[in-house]
Amino acid sequence: MSVSTEHELDGVGVWGGGVTGGLVAGIAMGLVLHFGGDQIELLGGLAVEPELAVGAGWAIHLMISIAFGLVFAALVSRPAVQQLVTDFSDYIIAGLAFGAVIGLFASGVLFPFAMERVGVATLPVPFLSVPGLTAELFGALLFGFGHLVYGLVIGAVFATINGIAPSGVRERVPVR
Repeated sequence: MSVSTEHELDGVGVWGGGVTGGLVAGIAMGLVLHFGGDQIELLGGLAVEPELAVGAGWAIHLMISIAFGLVFAALVSRPAVQQLVTDFSDYIIAGLAFGAVIGLFASGVLFPFAMERVGVATLPVPFLSVPGLTAELFGALLFGFGHLVYGLVIGAVFATINGIAPSGVRERVPVR
């Protein structure tokens, strides 16, 4: 039995993959940011009262994650991109690249804009007592790692929803 690596995306798979991938990737990234350094609380703290910061941070983060999931779906479903993205690992790479780009955008544009909007000069980055590692550096590394987690997960979920399986799975289980 031959296994086809050709795939076609339909509207349900593209937009369903964008929403679901964005949500699942947002949860994965949110867990990294929440447990790694309370950065979800920082996001919520820019928008509401401090006692509601964690819940608001999660809500804001997941809404943004879904929106970026739809952007990812729109980008990877373009015919020019589809010529380059042909298998599961390509979607993982596309997701990682996307995660890196939105991480740079978020840290260079969105966060400074939000901070200026509410009149905050600096973010209260949590203290981590690791010799030679400043809290600011740790916060930046965690933020970057979180966006790479987002990209990895969105690439995997989007591909899976659209019937594109890793090669090891394709060899053992017939997939579309």
